[in-house]
Amino acid sequence: MEIGDIDVYERLIGDLDAAGACYRLIDHAPEGRTELVSALRGHEVAHAAKCLVVMVKTGKKQTRYVLAVVPGDARVDLEAVKALLGGTYAAFAAKDKAEELAGSVSGTVLPFSYHPRLELIADPALLRSPEVFFNAARLDRSIALATDDYRRVAAPRIERIAP
Repeated sequence: MEIGDIDVYERLIGDLDAAGACYRLIDHAPEGRTELVSALRGHEVAHAAKCLVVMVKTGKKQTRYVLAVVPGDARVDLEAVKALLGGTYAAFAAKDKAEELAGSVSGTVLPFSYHPRLELIADPALLRSPEVFFNAARLDRSIALATDDYRRVAAPRIERIAP
């Protein structure tokens, strides 16, 4: 999938290379479920970046979207996301909206935001391991990225959004 005219996989690789990030590509059987793909990649589920798009109502006709990134063994605390944005309601975005904003299909959402309406928030627990693992906008390829480089290149807002 694309955002604008650029494939998000190609954009990510270009951004990582341009930033001199330390990463490696991992090819595996097609899989988008965090627990199963973590086993295929050979790491603890907690080291995976689980990426979910959350819709937050902040007014009668105002909606904001958050790309919530938490460790693979955690859940997104919708109440925490709602509170961070001063919202009145929070829920997971509809699949079609999430895929549109993320630029990739469900199960392959990157822990990077390339859409101006998608605010990136990562839970600090994700940053505890030396590497973060995530599907690279594809079901058959993942990236193991140095955590320091993830923080530097993605520049997420760091907030506690997992219980």
